[in-house]
Amino acid sequence: MFLVDSHCHLDQLDLGPFQGKLANAIISAKDQGVGHFLCVSITLEDFPVLCRIAKDYSGVSISAGLHPNELVDDEPSIVDLVKLGSMNKVVAIGETGLDYYRSTGDTEWQRDRFRRHIAAAKEIKKPLIVHSRQAREDTITLLREEKAERVGGVLHCFSEDIAMAEAAIDLNFYISFSGVVTFKNATALQAVAKQIPLDRLLIETDSPYLAPVPHRGKPNTPAYVRYVAEFIAALRGMDIAEFSEQTTKNFFTCFNGAEK
Repeated sequence: MFLVDSHCHLDQLDLGPFQGKLANAIISAKDQGVGHFLCVSITLEDFPVLCRIAKDYSGVSISAGLHPNELVDDEPSIVDLVKLGSMNKVVAIGETGLDYYRSTGDTEWQRDRFRRHIAAAKEIKKPLIVHSRQAREDTITLLREEKAERVGGVLHCFSEDIAMAEAAIDLNFYISFSGVVTFKNATALQAVAKQIPLDRLLIETDSPYLAPVPHRGKPNTPAYVRYVAEFIAALRGMDIAEFSEQTTKNFFTCFNGAEK
């Protein structure tokens, strides 16, 4: 079985259980069938760390982008993002998007940042990793306005309704589920996970955040993407091997610059 953790933050993992070594965390994940990791950028300040991780470990791809909630003195330009996005083993732009949960007041700066990320992705023809929280309508509207369907990408850690998922799929995006789908109170999200077309579905951990059941409330790790896979496969009445094969195929279709 070959699983992909389509969204994790290897640079932020709690390495205490792994003798302080990222290598051990990766070995632990591979022991659970995880063969590829997309280590996603949150801050450009830490981007060099992601580059080193990608260089040191096979089966690791990275992205280049600035999370919508990160406050910086100097906003990255389209030129900046294109330069970083063109570097070795960078397969996507993001994570980018809109998050109105943590930001208050005028949020036009978030929308401007999102637009620049989309423009950079279109220039270098790489997919987008989109974060959206309490910004359902604006996220879809902006993706449409900026013609993001030209590159597509993924709505990661999806926690919205089927209408948003279908709108995103119509724009050439995949829908990725994290450990949140395993939570007992996530019945609405579980219903969505059953309805997503199988060829548009991805899985992730978003580690070190949002550990799935049975590890909810503890630090998350890429090895736990197996719990997400097993849970959704069971929801859909599928064999885990078949589910693994299809979601892995989906990942390498979406992020066609990633190498197995």
